Formats: sequence, C-alpha cells, structure tokens
Amino acid sequence: MKRSFYLSIFLSIVFLAISASFTTITKPEYAKKSIITASDQTSKYLPYLKGKRIGMLVNQTSIIGQKHCVDSLFKLGVQIKKIFGPEHGFRGNASNGAKVDDALDPATGIPVISLYGKNRKPTKEHLADVDLMIFDVQDVGARFYTYINTLSHVMEACAENDKELLILDRPNPNGFVVDGPVLEMHLKSGIGMFPIPITHGLTIGEFAQMINGEGWLPNKLQCKLKIIKVANYTHDMPYTLPVPPSPNLNTQQSIMLYPSICPFEGTILSQGRGTYMPFTVLGAPALKGKYEFSFKPVSLKGMSETPLHQDTECYGLDLRNYDTSIFLKTKKLNLKWLVEMYAAYPIKEKFFDMSQSKQMGNFDKLAGTENLKQQIIAGKSEEEIRKSWEPGLGNFKTMRKKYLLYP
Repeated sequence: MKRSFYLSIFLSIVFLAISASFTTITKPEYAKKSIITASDQTSKYLPYLKGKRIGMLVNQTSIIGQKHCVDSLFKLGVQIKKIFGPEHGFRGNASNGAKVDDALDPATGIPVISLYGKNRKPTKEHLADVDLMIFDVQDVGARFYTYINTLSHVMEACAENDKELLILDRPNPNGFVVDGPVLEMHLKSGIGMFPIPITHGLTIGEFAQMINGEGWLPNKLQCKLKIIKVANYTHDMPYTLPVPPSPNLNTQQSIMLYPSICPFEGTILSQGRGTYMPFTVLGAPALKGKYEFSFKPVSLKGMSETPLHQDTECYGLDLRNYDTSIFLKTKKLNLKWLVEMYAAYPIKEKFFDMSQSKQMGNFDKLAGTENLKQQIIAGKSEEEIRKSWEPGLGNFKTMRKKYLLYP
C-alpha cells in the first residue's frame, strides 16, 4: 500500500515537471528569442497554396523542421508540378560550378529542372502548368554567392509570364555586415550582377524588393511578390545555419569567413578547396618557410574535383579558430589577410596572375572594382582602401533602408 502511495506521488511530480517544461517553452518570452524561418510557419502560407499548381525553387537548405520542404508539402497534399534547382542542384550534392542536368526527384517523382545547366531561368513552357512559384533558398549575404542571381532570373521569368513569386524568407548569417566596394557595372558577371557591396546585409526577401524597387530586371520588369517574413529576427542577430548552404561552405566558420576569403579565389592562394575545411584556411606552396601551418588540396568528389594546387603542400593561415564574432562588433570585412598574404608572397607578379590556373576567378570581378588590386600592389593602408569605397558604400546603405523588412 505504502509502495503504491509513494509511486503515485512520484508519478504526480514527474507529470507536473513535464507540464511545467511544456509551459516554459511555449511562453511568449521564449518565442521572442527564437528565430522561426518563414518555411517553418506553415500556417501563414499553406492556405494560400490551396488549389494552386506550384513550382518550387529549392535546394538542400529548404527545410521545414528537419525535413526537406518538398517532401513535407508533398505529403500535405500541395500540388507541386515542378522543382527548380540552383547551383549545386536540388539536393545540394553537385560540385562548385558543375553543370546540373534535369531529372526526376526519386522521392516524389516530380520533374526537377536545373537552373545551373542549359537554362538560367524557367522558360514559358516550364511555367505553363504553374500558378505560383515558391523561392526558398538559404543565402549567405555575399555579392558573389550565386543564389541572388538565381533569384533575379526567377523573378524575371515570373514577370515575363505573369506568375506570382512567393518568397519564404530566411535569415542572413552575415546580415550585420554591409561592407566592401560597390560593384562597378562594367565588371558585371556571373559572380556579380548588381551594383552592391561585397556584403549587402539583406535577406532574400529584402533583396527581391530591392531588385523590383531599383528596376534591376530587364526592361525594368516588375515581379509580383508575396513575402513570408522570418519571425523574431533582426539583422544584428547571429544565426547558425542548420544545413550547409553549399558543399564548400560546410561549417558555420566557413560561412562567416566566406565574404572576406572568397576574393582570394582571384589569387594564386588556395582557400582550402580540395580539403574538408574550405574557406577556413589560406595557403600556397611558395609560402613554405613563411608559415608553419600547411594543408594539401586533393580531389574530393562532390566538393572540388580539380582544386588549385592539387596534391601539393600549401603553407599559410589556419583560420578555423578565428573569432568570427568580431564581424558582428566591427561590421567590417577583414582586409588584413589580403594585405598580409600579398606582402608575404615571394613572387609578387604571380599573386594576381590569372594564367596560373583555370580554377582561379577574376580578382577584379570578385572585388567589384579594379582599384583594390592596384591598392594592394601599391601598399595602401586599410584606412586608405576603405576611404576609396565612398561615397558608393554610404549611398548603398541609404538606399538599402527602403527595402528592409527587419530592424
């Protein structure tokens, strides 16, 4: 009898504890602190999808909870007619710059149209049986990250074919940094299409509004937009991505370093492609003796098949433990590494030499200006370089305010 009584008391305490824990996690104070992506807020857009034929521009970052949004929405009965995949493909397993072919999604049987192959935007035929397009892709806030280009191509196709675009917005992990030279439009390319700085500080939803508002679509077309906002988000909030946005941004550290490291793709230095620590290391064979840290790029399927300096030991900087919180404090890119590595490189004329490897990008196009390379070569100070970014950077910051959805 006593045993039964004590068991009853124990179970009551456990029940009360569990109940209290549920009460705690559903309090409004908690909700205010928790970022909720638009995709996770299904109650805000599922009714809007009812009865509509849907096209989706998505990749591996397009998740609801822990499941791909296509799988979740398909299971909920949403009529998905087409899936459109950006660079790295619908499931995110294609290497950097690799052509991606059309296919059928094996999980759902839905046709997958690649927008990183023969098509850069959906065609009239692709959209013939689509009433509404959805864009749900995680961006990282850098001008040379190609998903904002894909966004503009989809907006263009929707505008041309009188289709509405629903954007399920996601936080920008580098949203607190608006910095760098504004792209000089004679350097416009696939790694820079818009007159914006290296880091623009916008979410995809905000960027879409800027594209419309500034008339950046061909012939100043206007795309009809509907944006579901991220809940409880401000631009000064750090955000850790739950899924790597691309094969070579495979850690939060690489995502935070990427805007400062990517310009090195226009130099003779490896950024760690061909290792499992891309965009967290910098080095080259010729820096042996200057630095103790080393790494060796190799061919890695699904990441980098033919990396710069393949199978050769590279010496340089290990930034895997660099304190990236400094970006939140300073709101600036890191220029010191570029200045330091150029100063350390023994053969100066080879540092920016584009003939050294077919893997190297164009430094001027990555930087967005021809001045930065010349300033580095001339030994200009960081202060002098930053001063040259004005008034363009200041003007962009003023213009940006018109399109913000978040503080």
